[in-house]
Amino acid sequence: MVKDGKIWIAKNDNLQFLYPSMGNRHGLIAGATGTGKTITLKVLAESFSSLGVPVFLADIKGDLSGMCAPGKDSEDMSKRIAKFGIDDWSYTSFPTRFFDIFGKNGHPVRTTVSEMGPILLSRLLGLTAVQEGVLNIVFRVADDNGLLLIDLKDLKAMLAYVTEHREEYTLTYGNISPQSAGAIQRSLLALESQGGDLFFGEPALDFTDWITTDDSGRGMINILDSTELVQSPLLYATFLLWMLTELFEKLPEVGDADKPKLVFFFDEAHLLFRDMPKTLNQKIEQVVKLIRSKGVGVYFISQSPSDIPDEVLAQLGNRVQHALRAYTPAEQKAVRTAAQTFRQNPSFDTAEAIMELGVGEALVSFLDEEGIPTIVERTFILPPQSLMGPVDSFTRNAVITRSPLDEKYGFPVDNRSAYEVLTAQDAEEAAAEQRAKEEAAAAKLQAKEEAAAAKQKAKEEAFAKKQKEKEEAAKQKKKEKAAEKLFNKTIGRATSSAFGAIGRQIGNSIIRGIFGNSK
Repeated sequence: MVKDGKIWIAKNDNLQFLYPSMGNRHGLIAGATGTGKTITLKVLAESFSSLGVPVFLADIKGDLSGMCAPGKDSEDMSKRIAKFGIDDWSYTSFPTRFFDIFGKNGHPVRTTVSEMGPILLSRLLGLTAVQEGVLNIVFRVADDNGLLLIDLKDLKAMLAYVTEHREEYTLTYGNISPQSAGAIQRSLLALESQGGDLFFGEPALDFTDWITTDDSGRGMINILDSTELVQSPLLYATFLLWMLTELFEKLPEVGDADKPKLVFFFDEAHLLFRDMPKTLNQKIEQVVKLIRSKGVGVYFISQSPSDIPDEVLAQLGNRVQHALRAYTPAEQKAVRTAAQTFRQNPSFDTAEAIMELGVGEALVSFLDEEGIPTIVERTFILPPQSLMGPVDSFTRNAVITRSPLDEKYGFPVDNRSAYEVLTAQDAEEAAAEQRAKEEAAAAKLQAKEEAAAAKQKAKEEAFAKKQKEKEEAAKQKKKEKAAEKLFNKTIGRATSSAFGAIGRQIGNSIIRGIFGNSK
């Protein structure tokens, strides 16, 4: 709740305020389950929104959606409001937009593979230095050939292409090991199985859509439904790593401002730091240390300060500590650790107070106007003005469909990118190969037919030649027979004439001998 331009969070004998100018110095809300951490988160988020500061919430348990609806009056609420002495109290809704990477309970959140880049992706996937080098080559080849890397199928297709043509690229870009490429493909498959195929794509989220206000100047409360997302730690880490990196790189420096430009709340932060890759933890540490100058405040909500790495905890200037229970030595140590994070109040023992706090009660210490932590105070936290608990699906869907972002992000767009280009190229190469095979087969068949025709022609020519030779031989034989017949006839006549003359001579000789014909 905003009072006198300050965020009114709690009350004891005095009102406890968080100065808007200190809102980007980050903060921590800690406490055991059921002690009121979510209420404190909502009160802070509502107050920042009322000041015109956009808010981002990662809703792990699904109970923050009620911020889009006004709260409901009850006897308990009336008593609590009366205890704070608030005369102008009103239940109200706050400008809210819902997001969901899986697109079920909010506008889809997407980015492109190119926006993530090879370095962040390599660290996220836990690749070795050699594998990271191969992934860098894949991105470089894609860039040099004008191939867009938008979704995971683009990256997988590009990785397969570069591996297949590695001999062509080795001298230009470096060695490309098939084993490294295979390891990258397996890591991408794991990311895809957790929903990475939904996160990488278009239209990609424009961060300026988060940094907006409504018509009355209140900051937009952007709620990322993470109930399903948190079950996919690799995808959750991918989203957070991308988001923090984008914010850090794209937001301009603003220095010390009157109020933050954007405030983030990470609920159940113990899950964040316990299950996330080391790379993400290092990035969070870097962002928390440096993003203050960008006008961004980061608030973690967890069960104990010990859940937060010391490097991050040291940057959290605004503290709200709800009750902790100490039934074991480890829990007692956690209580002492939590107490030591505060600037001590001489009027009570901080460690004992932490164990005595009731629901809705908390120890608070905020930075004053000079940026100095105030001494810890035992207080009661104000109630939220919006609905406590989640809204029904009908109300949520109505908020989603009324938002102008529904049309902008509601449907995925599969533009022509590396996958389509390489698939078309493969199809063309396959078609060319098929044509070459068909042409080779046709040429082979033609050659075979020509050879058969030539063989048949040679056979026919040989037969014709043989037939001709046979005919010529027959003609020759006929000629020879005719010549022989003519010869025989000629000889016969000659012989007859010769024998006739001789006969006549012999006959004449015989006659002369008989008759004595003498001279």
